[in-house]
Amino acid sequence: MAIEFTREEKEAIAAKIQLYFREELDQEIGGFDAQFLLDFFTEEIGPIFYNKGLNHGLAIFEDQLASVADVIYENEMPTTIRGTR
Repeated sequence: MAIEFTREEKEAIAAKIQLYFREELDQEIGGFDAQFLLDFFTEEIGPIFYNKGLNHGLAIFEDQLASVADVIYENEMPTTIRGTR
């Protein structure tokens, strides 16, 4: 599965890359070069960030699932049958 951006997203990100180069590196970079750099980072580094995001989401989901399990156990009704909860 490839990471894809809309045309508008690519233009906005490329503009941020250009701004970064201008303000932080005191260099000008054209729109084509900024989009080329974006494509490189998207293909080469994007999957690392994507996987980190998935793992973070999974950790949050697991925490919430544990909370649901706690609520279920708290709401169990007592039984008179021995050997069961």
